[in-house]
Amino acid sequence: MSRLLYRLGRAAALRPWRFIVVWLALVAAVAGFAGVAGGALHDDYTLAGTGSQRATDLLRARFPALSGADARVVVHAKSGTVDRAGLAAAAGELRKLPHVSEVGPAQPSRDGATALLTVRYSVPVTDLAPGETLDLLRSATGGLKAAGYQVEFGGQVPENVTAPGGVAEAIGIAAALVILLLAFGSVVAAGLPLAVALAGLGAGVSGITLVAAVTDVATTAPTLATMVGLGVGIDYALFILTRHREGLAAGLDVPEAAGRAIATAGMSVLFAGFTVLLALCGLVLSRVPVFMTMGFTTGLVVAATVLSALTLLPAVLGLAGRRVLRRRDRAAGAAITVESPRVRRWAGHVGRHPWPWLLAASVLMLALAAPALGMRTWPSDASSEPASNTVRQAYDIVADAYGPGANGPLLVAVDLERTDPGVLPGLGERLARTHGVAAVAPPLTSPGGDAAVITVTPDYGPQDARVTGLVDRIRADALPPGAEITGLTATYVDLSRMLSDRLWPVIGVVVATSFVMLMIVFRSLVAPLKAAVMNLLSIGAAYGVLTAVFQWGWGAESLGLPHSVPVSSFILLLLFAVLFGVSMDYEVFLLSRVREEWLLHGDARGSVTSGLAATGRVISSAALIMVAVFLGFAADPGLVIKQMGVGLAVAVALDATVVRLVLVPATMSLLGRANWWLPGPLARVLPDIDLHGGGAPAGASAGAPAGAAGREHEPSRA
Repeated sequence: MSRLLYRLGRAAALRPWRFIVVWLALVAAVAGFAGVAGGALHDDYTLAGTGSQRATDLLRARFPALSGADARVVVHAKSGTVDRAGLAAAAGELRKLPHVSEVGPAQPSRDGATALLTVRYSVPVTDLAPGETLDLLRSATGGLKAAGYQVEFGGQVPENVTAPGGVAEAIGIAAALVILLLAFGSVVAAGLPLAVALAGLGAGVSGITLVAAVTDVATTAPTLATMVGLGVGIDYALFILTRHREGLAAGLDVPEAAGRAIATAGMSVLFAGFTVLLALCGLVLSRVPVFMTMGFTTGLVVAATVLSALTLLPAVLGLAGRRVLRRRDRAAGAAITVESPRVRRWAGHVGRHPWPWLLAASVLMLALAAPALGMRTWPSDASSEPASNTVRQAYDIVADAYGPGANGPLLVAVDLERTDPGVLPGLGERLARTHGVAAVAPPLTSPGGDAAVITVTPDYGPQDARVTGLVDRIRADALPPGAEITGLTATYVDLSRMLSDRLWPVIGVVVATSFVMLMIVFRSLVAPLKAAVMNLLSIGAAYGVLTAVFQWGWGAESLGLPHSVPVSSFILLLLFAVLFGVSMDYEVFLLSRVREEWLLHGDARGSVTSGLAATGRVISSAALIMVAVFLGFAADPGLVIKQMGVGLAVAVALDATVVRLVLVPATMSLLGRANWWLPGPLARVLPDIDLHGGGAPAGASAGAPAGAAGREHEPSRA
């Protein structure tokens, strides 16, 4: 494989315009095709096998007027009461809107200062264009606003409208460019990783639009894919560029330096990207369609950035020539200091005193992870939106006028083919007596008489921790056979439990597959096991910091939130899958250099020190870029992306400092030669993969140092 990559990199550097034109044509073609044949983004929250999904399916089949999306028009008079005639006129206009199946009677508050119009659609929210639908709602209620009333909008449709993006991406790109300029001291060298990453990103994001034409793709998928793709794309290009500059400083010509950089660092990029893809594939086990689409669309962008790093980057390196070096370093024979003496001294110090540093770093990571023991996961609702947002204002007005539970009513769907209609009055009474229920509406019967719906208003808001117990009590004590409970709050309960239950299978599969891949690459059982443990520590610490910042409220307001909020149910799975793959990137880059030194010299402790010294600067720069990119996305208005940005930034920062500079040298110094232990029978069946592009000396086996080469066969090139 390394020989193939060498030829690819050298050919691209020798004929740069061919590769550049192909890439420009590819990006333009995919973008153009996406503009013509691309699909719209839709969230699919089907929760197969849950009570809320069974109730929703029953309503869709027998009571379609109550099964689709809903929107709420909240009308508030700052003085006096709301005019009923104006409400009736607005209801008439709302009934004329596309896909509207019903507009309920206006519900005035006790003081008459507020009125609520519930608009029901015949299709789910995923079949509507939320922005256009909200504009139509505003137009239909324009008469109320003209009369001086405050008109706000809530419910599924308005809450599904996403704010325009671009700010987070711009912050991340600007920060990355500054860091690259400081790291390389050359505008050309700083711009190349960014340009290559953006090319891969452009092709990948356009591909997401094409995928949306044939299947449902989550509305947050492009933002998540952009966040991850931008971070890893710049990092992949950075690692290859650094190796290329080393080759130029060593006296190689440009095509040769590019070919060797792709054969060595490019090989690591290939396996690092494959590790990210493996981790993202774990989201398939969630069995929640919205998560599955987030996984494969992010994987599509990561694959595109890997391809751009391996094919487009050597072409632009060939075009740039020696301009990737600082002006003062371009003279023949000028040396570039790749190794960091400071990191070498630090790694040597930790290696000589491993136990104190190992214990101190472990205690720190476990202390940061401790708050996660009290983590509460729950999907975000309108109360988490900024105070200026219409859905937040609608939420607050409804809570003040009707009680907090009116923002999250529960729907009890009854199958009258399985249950006698005569039980409905008694069911309503049992529901009203259930602790935590504020009100129960009279049952509504479907046109065919084969289904009924009872609306239950809780005492608690949708985000209140007590609402889970209420849903459980209704299911256990009040519902007869053939009845199920649904509504947004009940769906939240089922979604949170489903995602929590699926977390451990996802963790198990992702860790196991990554372990097997690293075992094959590094021909060791100990090194992959250590890498998995270190990554789990980073993820645990990220979970703990998220709990403290968002759930405890230690930093919620500084991030633009009105108050503390639970950690989003989406975060557990998403953060684990993405972060495990991203953290493994650094593990592959670091261990590949450590193993290269081990194969050359056979010095277990010295190879760790040399590997850290050689990669310290580039990994620190790469991590700083990723942290800057991820923190930029913390400014995104969407809570899931905001929490993902903070979690990823914290974990990468810890991974590049505490893990790479303390835990790795401490544990590897303690383990010594055992780091590269592999049982003989397993060594004979595993393929030999040259991760160093010829960096290993002739005659050295893939698992033994150079000094042992005479006792082993020469590894084949994979």
